[in-house]
This record gives sequence, structure tokens and C-alpha cells, in this order.
Amino acid sequence: MKTLYLLLTYLSFGFGFAQQSTASQQVSTFDLEAPQLKSTKKIWVYLPKNYSASAKKYPVIYMHDAQNLFDAKTSYVGEWNVDETLDSLNAQVIVIGIEHGGEKRMDELTPFPHPKYAGGKADAYLDFIVKTLKPKVDATYRTKTSAKNTAIMGSSLGGLVSFYAALKYPEVFGKVGCFSPSFWFCRKDINDLMAKTENFKTKVYFLCGDNEGDADMVTDMENVEKWVNTKRCECKKLNKKVIIKGGQHNEKLWRENFKKAYLWLF
Repeated sequence: MKTLYLLLTYLSFGFGFAQQSTASQQVSTFDLEAPQLKSTKKIWVYLPKNYSASAKKYPVIYMHDAQNLFDAKTSYVGEWNVDETLDSLNAQVIVIGIEHGGEKRMDELTPFPHPKYAGGKADAYLDFIVKTLKPKVDATYRTKTSAKNTAIMGSSLGGLVSFYAALKYPEVFGKVGCFSPSFWFCRKDINDLMAKTENFKTKVYFLCGDNEGDADMVTDMENVEKWVNTKRCECKKLNKKVIIKGGQHNEKLWRENFKKAYLWLF
């Protein structure tokens, strides 16, 4: 657990070791005031290759830790290659990456406080996404705005907050990419919230490795998936669980499995 916590802490602060930008031409950024967080957020935008030549509307994926998604120059220990992967698929989707808040990352991405590590301010972060960012995105780009066309995706604490978003805003997020979710951070609170949740229709892709430095990672994820299966017939195939043998808690794991997750969710 301590090893995992140290990694989460490093991800809060460190990035920028690479010198060359690797972001594709389809990637741009803008700054947006986040009154819920009393800060300004840098937002990364990936548009499909044919966006400018088309009049069609596109589904949207909201992703956390944008510094690590598109560009080796801003990543901590390697990027996800989201843009290159989607380019290779000629994917018809818009991706909105939200930069983490540095030292505030743990606060923003945790729905409940941990007795030792604090945090627990994800409600404000998600309110920013739903009430400020999404309306801006929908007004600026040609988007399909329904829940079935809106996904939220992240890893580690980002995986935790993405699943929480599905519980809190099921009318907004109809798909979730839940990579290496840090359910350990607020296990009891998440379990209590699930117990109070009567319906769950969100499509979820669960992924983790069996060598992540957290002895409870696989068990926690499987327990959440079992709860999901109590809310609908497994025959609907609305959730998928993938456990990578030898997979560790890092960008390599998430990068190598992003493509399959995207294709399954969409």
C-alpha cells in the first residue's frame, strides 16, 4: 500500500522529463476558469482527423491527468499515446483531458477522505466537469451530448473518481473506463454508496494488473464488479473485467490497454 501511495504522490507533482512534444496535430489546449475548484484548469482537446471536413457530431470521452495522455513532454514517466492510438483507428470520438491539480490532485480525485491521507473533494471536481466544462465543450464542439455518448475514464485515483462519477451522475456518464481503480482509498464509503444505489446502467470497462503493488487491487475491483452484476443481468454484457498478468501500476499498463478499452466501450 505504501508503494502505491508513493506512486500516487509522485504523479501529483512530477512530469516534464521528456523534451520533445509528441502530441499530434489533432490535439489543442485551452484554459478554463473552474469556480468550483477556485482555480483555472488547462484542458486538452483531441479531435478526430476528419473533424474540420465534417459536419457530424461525435461522442466524447472525459479523461483525467491530461498531462499524461497525449504528450511525452508533459508526462511523468511516459504518456498513454491516446492521440496516436485514436488516429490509427480513425476513431470518431472527441477526447477532453483535464489536467490534474498538482498538489491538489489527491483532493480532486477522491470522493471521500482517507483517515491518513485526507482528500475527499471530488464532488467539487465533478461539479466542474458537469456544470462548467461539459457545457463549454458542447457549445464549442460538435458533440453528441447524451449519456450513452459520454464517457469518463482514468487510472488509479482517476479510475476511482470515474466510477464514482457513474454513481453520482448516471444521467451524464453512460460509459466508464476504470483502470487500476484505487478503491482502497475509501473502500467503506464506496461500498456504502453502492448499497444505497438502486439502479446502475452504466457500461464499465474494469482493468488492472496482478502486480500493482497493492495486495487488494484485484480483490477490490472484483468486488465492485460483482456489485455491478447484481444491478443488471450479465447477459447484457455491459461490463468487462480484464486482469493483466504481471501488469504494474504505471502508464505502460494503461497505454497498452487503452485501445481495447476504447473499442469495447464504443
